[in-house]
Amino acid sequence: MKTQVKKIDHHKRELSVQVEGDIVRQKFDKIYAKINKEAKIPGFRSGNVPRDILEKHYSNIARQEALKELIPEVYNQALGETRLEPVSLPDISQVNLDRDNLSFKANLEVKPKIDLKNYKGLKIGYKTIQQSEDEIKKALDKLKENCKQTSDEDCAHSLGYPNPDVLRETLEKQIYLEKSREQQINLENNIIEQLLNQVNFQIPSSLINQQLETLIKQSEVDLALRGMDKEKIHEQREKLRENLEPQAKRQVRVFLVLEEVARRENIARDDKMIQRVIEFLLRHADWRE
Repeated sequence: MKTQVKKIDHHKRELSVQVEGDIVRQKFDKIYAKINKEAKIPGFRSGNVPRDILEKHYSNIARQEALKELIPEVYNQALGETRLEPVSLPDISQVNLDRDNLSFKANLEVKPKIDLKNYKGLKIGYKTIQQSEDEIKKALDKLKENCKQTSDEDCAHSLGYPNPDVLRETLEKQIYLEKSREQQINLENNIIEQLLNQVNFQIPSSLINQQLETLIKQSEVDLALRGMDKEKIHEQREKLRENLEPQAKRQVRVFLVLEEVARRENIARDDKMIQRVIEFLLRHADWRE
């Protein structure tokens, strides 16, 4: 196999591929053997049709099947040899195929190089979660406003608690959990911001468009659930695109940076990758209270 990579811009590459000899011939042999089993040509039994007769009647079908099978196989092999990491499906052109040779060009977008240096030991400010008496009192007062009963005991019973002490304890736990979730979100956002501030790279347009389409579709579903009709939703599409593009760009940037950490630390790149990487970063952070 012969491969050549031409850089078009930051992300676009033109991959030229040529294979010849046994790879192409063996593929045609396999395809014609399959055709021979099913061919119905007067004067010949299925499975016993000479190759030249098969080629005369089925050359176009054989060629299309060979292209269908060979191009993905050869393309993936070429990616391995050139170590290109595509982020989009290739645009295949200039395809040439005969009995012994296959050549084509593939235009594709590749992942940007992310020069991430320091992702361990990131400094994180941490504060012990505390609940003030005033916060607890406000939460209790808010609940009491919804109680028809005037005394604390009856109010606790009406809300399903055995006594006011259990109600208070439950509220304390709820306040703690809310603060804990808020702090976790802030910690994750902080560590992501530190990573983003280290790198500067351009994002492939195909990734932005893919994420933008996902966000637009989610917004359209939300609008439909709120009762907006299809025509008005369609009218909102360009406005949604304009408003959601910055969010799409940021989400793609965050994903690529976290994916780079996953690659370096051999973290599985699956649907739970982002959470695993964030957990890894938090475990290896420099915590400061």
